[in-house]
Amino acid sequence: MNYWLFKNEPEDFSIDDLAKAKKQTTHWDGVRNYQARNFMRDDMKVGDQGFFYHSNCEVPAVMGIVEIVREAYPDHTAFDANDPHFDPKSDPENPRWMMVDVKLVRKLERPIPLKEIKEYMDQLEGFHLVARGNRLSVMPVQPKHWKLILSLE
Repeated sequence: MNYWLFKNEPEDFSIDDLAKAKKQTTHWDGVRNYQARNFMRDDMKVGDQGFFYHSNCEVPAVMGIVEIVREAYPDHTAFDANDPHFDPKSDPENPRWMMVDVKLVRKLERPIPLKEIKEYMDQLEGFHLVARGNRLSVMPVQPKHWKLILSLE
């Protein structure tokens, strides 16, 4: 099993929105970074788990755990001129952008704030979330980092 971190701004789509979604499942669309797209397209498998992370908010934090329930497929929002994620250069015959489906496994007992996570920098070498300048919305999480963050719960 691989582990991931999915960042989203809570005013756009929060963990509570996922909890209210039909079957607590949604597609993870709108990723417009090639490296993040490649993680989804090439590496994510059904059964992998990820942290649902609230970003760009008052208290950025790991909020819960999701599971990949459908592997990468074309992101339809890239083809919709009325969608904020529209990409006029994306071709339905050769899609540029992909998405996966995720299902809520559970909310954490308490949010794990980024500020608290950073207190363990000496144990988080290679963890993309705390790397300087890393702004990826989807990123891998090493098993040792996964365990450490869950131990903070």
